[in-house]
Amino acid sequence: MSSADPAIVLVGPMGAGKTSIGRRVARALGTTFTDTDKVIVRDHGPIPELFLAHGEPHFRLIERDAVAEALARGGVVALGGGAVMNEETRDRLTGHRVVLLTVAPHIVASRVLGTQRPLLAGEDPIAEWKRIYAERLPVYRAVADLTLDTSSGHLSDVVTRIVQWAREENTTEEDR
Repeated sequence: MSSADPAIVLVGPMGAGKTSIGRRVARALGTTFTDTDKVIVRDHGPIPELFLAHGEPHFRLIERDAVAEALARGGVVALGGGAVMNEETRDRLTGHRVVLLTVAPHIVASRVLGTQRPLLAGEDPIAEWKRIYAERLPVYRAVADLTLDTSSGHLSDVVTRIVQWAREENTTEEDR
């Protein structure tokens, strides 16, 4: 992949494995990997502190800009769970290859409990996760070109499927 190629963008809920899978996909394709949450932390500090100091609307503006920067670089890009709720971000995804990673609620508990996720800081984090996921799922589906579930099996199987799909997509585009 070159930087002129469309990015492979991983979207989905918190705990779906976007970062872990994205790193492996990038390595397999010999390209760069960008986690937009990590870009935000690098440039602005810890996300929980941003939420506390400035609120979610401010965070979402920072996130929108981080996504734009990452998409411009290409490679494999993992978006934060709520990034696709921004209309400008959804518009920017046009022309890129978008993979929705899903995960079952009973599986996500072990992945997100005990982590610092501001949107899950309430009394019942899994109930909140389910509510957020249900709200975002139609948007995730609308932007996705491919949907894969990460609830069971090996992450390597998901990585292999994305890599095969990306290579098929590149071949199809080059043959046109």
